[in-house]
Amino acid sequence: MAEQTLPRRIKPALPRLLSHLKPYRTRVWMAVSCSIINKIFDLLPPVLIGLAVDVVVQQDSSWLAALGATTVPSQLIVLAVLSFLVWTAESLFEYLYGVLWRNLAQTTQHSLRLEAYDHLQKLEMDFFERDSTGRLLTVLGDDIHQLERFLERGANEILQLVTTVLLVGGAMTLMAPGVALFAFLPIPIILLGSLHFQRRLAPRYRDVRQRAGDLASRLSNNLGGMLTIKSFATEAWELEQLRTASDAYRQCNRQAIRISAAFIPLIR
Repeated sequence: MAEQTLPRRIKPALPRLLSHLKPYRTRVWMAVSCSIINKIFDLLPPVLIGLAVDVVVQQDSSWLAALGATTVPSQLIVLAVLSFLVWTAESLFEYLYGVLWRNLAQTTQHSLRLEAYDHLQKLEMDFFERDSTGRLLTVLGDDIHQLERFLERGANEILQLVTTVLLVGGAMTLMAPGVALFAFLPIPIILLGSLHFQRRLAPRYRDVRQRAGDLASRLSNNLGGMLTIKSFATEAWELEQLRTASDAYRQCNRQAIRISAAFIPLIR
């Protein structure tokens, strides 16, 4: 009796990506630090506006006056210098995190593509007989490109969102606990709604990837066999087959778009 083997459990995508980034941990931490520092400086202008209002209202007894700038003109000069420094630092760290994340994305994309292709070369021939070339091209191309887009933009957006929530939420809790309570009440609803949408969207985008692979496979086969198609005069039939595959891909995308487009309006 042949021994039965259980299917191997696949780790979630994010932990797998993080484990793949271990060789570049120094660059990752530099990019993370620049993203957080950039958001801190990005949140400082409202503080400067508050200090400016305090100068106008309190004048010689303002908060800046207590630090040594006793006259209104000197306080305004301090505010001007602080504004220059804040905007300069914010712009500098925006440039740094942009360079770091983009270079990290390119490096990761390069290594993942080579790793995936090396893995494909080690598989048995029956795997390639069962699977379509189009789907494999989609994995090596579009799927890896999606990871690049996540590292280039998505990781920074997540870090800056968390930084904003912690800093603004912490300041609000200290200054106005009642307002902070009402501001935080919708967060569990937003999280639950996000998880619900994720569960509904995942199978639809899985179908989109499958249809994209079928379409790419048909295009690859047709272009490679164009001489055969012309020899047997089957151009019209092949065009109809391509129209069917392309329309299936379009319909799958429509279903996914219908749900994803409703996410922000419903949460809002």
